[in-house]
Amino acid sequence: MSDNETLRHTPLHAVHLELGGKMVPFAGYEMPVQYPTGILAEHKAVRTGVGIFDVSHMGELEITGPDRNALVNRVTCNDVAALEPGEVQYSAILTPAGTFIDDCTVYRFDDKLMIVVNASNIDAVWEHIVGQKQGANVRLKNISDDVGLLALQGPAAEAVMQPETGTQLGSIDYYTFQSGTVAGVDCFISRTGYTGEDGFELYCRAVDTEQLWRGLTGEGKAVPCGLGARDLLRLEMAYALYGNEIDDTITPLEAGLAWIVKLDKGSPFVGDTALRRQKAAGVTRRLVGFQLTERAIARPGYPVYLNGKEVDKVRSGAMGPSVGAAIGTTFLPVDQAKVGTVFEIDCRGKRVPAEVVKRPFWKEGSAKKKK
Repeated sequence: MSDNETLRHTPLHAVHLELGGKMVPFAGYEMPVQYPTGILAEHKAVRTGVGIFDVSHMGELEITGPDRNALVNRVTCNDVAALEPGEVQYSAILTPAGTFIDDCTVYRFDDKLMIVVNASNIDAVWEHIVGQKQGANVRLKNISDDVGLLALQGPAAEAVMQPETGTQLGSIDYYTFQSGTVAGVDCFISRTGYTGEDGFELYCRAVDTEQLWRGLTGEGKAVPCGLGARDLLRLEMAYALYGNEIDDTITPLEAGLAWIVKLDKGSPFVGDTALRRQKAAGVTRRLVGFQLTERAIARPGYPVYLNGKEVDKVRSGAMGPSVGAAIGTTFLPVDQAKVGTVFEIDCRGKRVPAEVVKRPFWKEGSAKKKK
């Protein structure tokens, strides 16, 4: 979209402007890419203290009714039956070809499920789920516009948030959630994130988002952070981003996400036949992380060459502040997708050598490990 008047706003749009946020189009929304402190300062705040992100543009779909688990198991590749109430699961919604419509998180409540998806894919996911309903006794509701979502991330996240809530945050394990009140606002408090650091994602009513934000920011509290820092943080952890590492031409088996594919969960799901076939035949390409060995930065879209032949493009690439090196992701032929493989990237007309390295690039994050 080029016309800013057509862009949507989160409930915090006026707050971002008040703080001097540099606003850019993103997934149909006008969002802050950074604040006056700058991307590197925001990145450092999350790695060493605590930062806060407005991610209210994300989509939330609610599924209720007696057949809710069966339906969500049909439209996601992970196993919803493995979830207890209060647990969260990373998963994906796939095409019949086994490629990504979107990645997602699934929240299991006592009486419902909630699927959280990327803003750019809300409509596609909704249409897909409706198309798979097949007479199931469920009620589907797109609650995206009614929900505000903040991500409080960093090793100091719990210490900063605890004075604002009566919920004992230490009792919330990684990838679990509880209901509680934070800064006077009723929330779902989820110990999840996209940065590699400890922290929480806080779901509240859209109209309460500003009160929650103001309760968690200010002197000695969370530093406002934009999309630029968020992208650097997730890249250092090698977390997938739709449109980069995953899309409707890529399968989880190729993207290093076979662990979220439960072919043996006892019920069929969309894409399972294609994935069984691919698993039996073996993938021909695999996602890798790389580090440049000369001074340059590999930007998304730069051509990737192996033995003089173009094999892919850079999927994500930037200078990683925490690792002190130019890093990125790409796909290589499976027989070459191993640590130590050297290939080349065309960085603005110059072929620069790169080497496959282990992921994640940043290994010192404070995120709690799943029990």
